Amino acid sequence: MNEYFTVESQEGERIDRYLAEELEDRSRSYIQKLIRDNLVLVNQKPVKANYRLSAGDYISLSLPDIKEPDIPAENIPLDILYEDPDLLVVNKPKQMVVHPAPGHYTGTLVNALMYHCGEELSGINGVMRPGIVHRIDMDTTGSLVVCKTDAAHQSLSAQLKEHSIHRVYEAIVHGNIKEEEGTINAPIGRHPTDRKKMSIHAKNGKPAVTHYQVLQRFGDYTYIRCQLETGRTHQIRVHMASIGHPLVGDVVYGPKKCPFPRLQGQTLHARILGFVHPVTGEYLEIEAPLPQYFVELLDKLMYNT
Repeated sequence: MNEYFTVESQEGERIDRYLAEELEDRSRSYIQKLIRDNLVLVNQKPVKANYRLSAGDYISLSLPDIKEPDIPAENIPLDILYEDPDLLVVNKPKQMVVHPAPGHYTGTLVNALMYHCGEELSGINGVMRPGIVHRIDMDTTGSLVVCKTDAAHQSLSAQLKEHSIHRVYEAIVHGNIKEEEGTINAPIGRHPTDRKKMSIHAKNGKPAVTHYQVLQRFGDYTYIRCQLETGRTHQIRVHMASIGHPLVGDVVYGPKKCPFPRLQGQTLHARILGFVHPVTGEYLEIEAPLPQYFVELLDKLMYNT
């Protein structure tokens, strides 16, 4: 399998670090081995791992075929918000991983989709991620589009790249946000010291823009709506934490001890997903109702205010 990249804003970064960030499921040591084996070319020439990128560099990467495990179809109930012959939109619950990963091959959304759709899933992202165009964190709930055909997948991927997909999230954050609305424009990249986290202080972060609006205030907490212009990993979680208002329940970017012990991870819900249908050309907007845990927390905060 071949991957291609054109360097835009990451000038001066080492190529091994750059590729490790672009290919999140591949380690930096694995990338370095590919470079040693001359499977990474910059402007059609092999380079070393410490090669510093220049704007406009064209990178081609040859990934050796890896024998991927058979992913079993599992009869896991799905909350389907919309479905037609080309795609479906599911309301993902908490604690569900989107696609299998090493050491975690069952219980994922993909396992459930394979049971529901059979072989009617796009194959663009391979055996491990059939039909998956984008993903949301394990503890984030809400709307996720899945493609049944390669044509639909290509269309939705292009819309995602152009930032034309309408994505609205709702969250509960710590603190009382002073303004009624605002915009956070801060590049996001891999954390300088903790590879499992993202940060606005990464040396070569990618552009990231989040618009937020206050829906309701509860003294020490604020219920907000966020609209994404970009879709970086952990974007809302990182951005809200960066302005001093981390998501309630997010022990990675917020307080290590959650004030509501029964919560499982961050209070973040993908409420609205809007896009142009890849076949009909019509604009579709799907809304996922708030999950029960979210409604119960809002009721509790309202009662205590």
